[in-house]
Amino acid sequence: MRIMKRLSALRRIRATPASRWQRRPLSHFENPGSKQQHRLRHVGLFGLGACAATATVVLGGISTNLNLTTTTHCDNGGGRLQRHGTQTAVVDLVVPSLQALLRVFRLLQTTGMIVLDYELYKWQQKATKFVNKYSERVAAKFPAKKSQEQDFDNLKDEVDLSQMTTPQLRQHWEREVKRRNETFEEAQMDYALPSSKHQIPEGMTREEWKQSQKQAMKDAAAAWVQAQDILEKLGGSQISQIHKHAAQRLVKLCRTNAGVYIKIGQHLANMDYLIPQEYIDGLSCLLDDAPTSTYEQVQQVVQEELGGTPEQLFNDFDPVPIASASLAQVHVAYDKSTGQKLAIKVQHQGLRETCKGDLLALTTVVHTLEFFLEDFNFGWIADEIAPQLPLELDFANEGRNAERAASFLQQRQKRQQDHPDVVIPKVHWQQTSKRVLCMAFEEGFRATNVEAIRQANMKPKDVAQLISRVFHSQTFLDAWVHCDPHPANVLLRKSPVTGKPQMVLVDHGLYKQLDDDFRITYAELWKALMMADIPTIQSSCQKLGVDGMLYTLLSGLLTARPFDEVVERSKTGSFDLSGKVQHKSQQDKAVIRGYAQKFLVDILTMIDKLPRQMVLLLKMNDCLRHIDYALGSPTNNLVVAGRVAAQAVYEHKLKAPSISTWDRFKAWADYVTVMWRIQLYDIGIWWMEWNTRQNLTK
Repeated sequence: MRIMKRLSALRRIRATPASRWQRRPLSHFENPGSKQQHRLRHVGLFGLGACAATATVVLGGISTNLNLTTTTHCDNGGGRLQRHGTQTAVVDLVVPSLQALLRVFRLLQTTGMIVLDYELYKWQQKATKFVNKYSERVAAKFPAKKSQEQDFDNLKDEVDLSQMTTPQLRQHWEREVKRRNETFEEAQMDYALPSSKHQIPEGMTREEWKQSQKQAMKDAAAAWVQAQDILEKLGGSQISQIHKHAAQRLVKLCRTNAGVYIKIGQHLANMDYLIPQEYIDGLSCLLDDAPTSTYEQVQQVVQEELGGTPEQLFNDFDPVPIASASLAQVHVAYDKSTGQKLAIKVQHQGLRETCKGDLLALTTVVHTLEFFLEDFNFGWIADEIAPQLPLELDFANEGRNAERAASFLQQRQKRQQDHPDVVIPKVHWQQTSKRVLCMAFEEGFRATNVEAIRQANMKPKDVAQLISRVFHSQTFLDAWVHCDPHPANVLLRKSPVTGKPQMVLVDHGLYKQLDDDFRITYAELWKALMMADIPTIQSSCQKLGVDGMLYTLLSGLLTARPFDEVVERSKTGSFDLSGKVQHKSQQDKAVIRGYAQKFLVDILTMIDKLPRQMVLLLKMNDCLRHIDYALGSPTNNLVVAGRVAAQAVYEHKLKAPSISTWDRFKAWADYVTVMWRIQLYDIGIWWMEWNTRQNLTK
């Protein structure tokens, strides 16, 4: 009760305007019996105790940034004002400390409940296995009873599903999903094994036999997906419900704690195939539903950073943000001198102060879970995000990143003598600081807005090729990569000059500088993946730290396609297996997810061995895959990436200091061969699309 009274006093003090304290006579504070003085004394003692016990640990040393002084000798007005300033500083320290402690408590509570749900499920599964095993022993001792039970099971299989209750149906389809998943895994293994280990039927070639095995695997995947869909309509399996509840808890935690938590939630939402689909579906709402700061908070941040209110610095500053993200929100305003339309990005208030403490708490909890739970291997996510997030909070650094990316684009467009197909908003440095970023306003809509793309008379295929080409050019040619291309950061519009799609790239807080050796090795890997050059794939993966058969997993992770397709293409010489652009069906996605679930531990082990540069590129690939799926996967991104990668490898070979004329000719011949094959592939795709249009018109 005493603590609650002190907290109540603390809130009243925080709510009191500074002018009210200044108007009070000094005798009010001088009186030894003043209730306000006793209240301040208690709050000060409580705040110092809380700071010493918890805030320093939780906030990672934030308290050291505040210069606290104490005055015991008050023989004049200056001393009394110094005491008042000290008490105010203590209050300013205690409130953020308690807020940080509350966020940590929510984090521990949420993770504890999630872990408890999974542990209870494991114990329940163990108990079920024990009961089943005991029932089998009892049935073995009583054959007649076993026969009766077997007859009952047979009758149960013959019962019309329409006569079952919802719990019975759910139980039936849970068993059916498990059975079909086992069938699917067997089909995968049969397809993956070398043909020499199978008896190829008479009258069939090896290619025909492998094709029939592949079709059997896809049919099994389709049956598995069908059972999963039916079970989902019935409420999902027990483990699916646990996944959904866990995802809901995480969403609630991210929205309540905000800031860093939403950023990490958005990162998890892009991790296709690495975490259960229920988490992807649940956390995806964080990509579009970020909290907003009040206009009073925006005014205060702008005042602190730029020395004036928004109304003093800009014309028609819109108090309602047009977009809000985990770290900041964007307002529209106009330049006072030129009248140019501007986009003002303002950081959420208090985020800079709470970032270090939140990151410390998150990384500590994640690594603790990783230590105690053998199935939890996601510590690498926290290790990669932790050093990057403080850089994203520095908007001056973001402005420099944007200008550097724009310079690379301008150089490339000048060499190609082409109109710009990518626009990066220009930074206005006079109104930019660490927490406020002022840019030219550029019109555009989200890259995943298929309806807007159609209304603008643009083709999803052209859009997908543009986005893939831009980001792979940054990776393989510039070595300066935008690593956060989620749909809100990739905007589209029709170019006023060419009429083709034009991309507006925003949010340049997260970039990665690639070293030259890694860039070329990564480019060689993508070129080899396109050409189905398995020896080069193996050697490139080995240079990246991936040994043994794990290179097949890395290849599948990068391309989102099973590696066996690379093996088949190495024999057919095609860039895809059907001779046309493959739209990723539910069967294909089920095959990929099946591989990911089966080899999840190996995938996480492999990721832990990769260079740190690679982890952010995997995040970029996840974001690009998200956009590609939303557009309907209208193009072969493997060919788009392979084209740019081949160019990077060729240019690197020409820059070798002691390259001979013969080596130069071989490098040129190899590059021309690759480009020639890509050109033939493009012509074939155009021909098939033209035939399709002709048939439709008929």
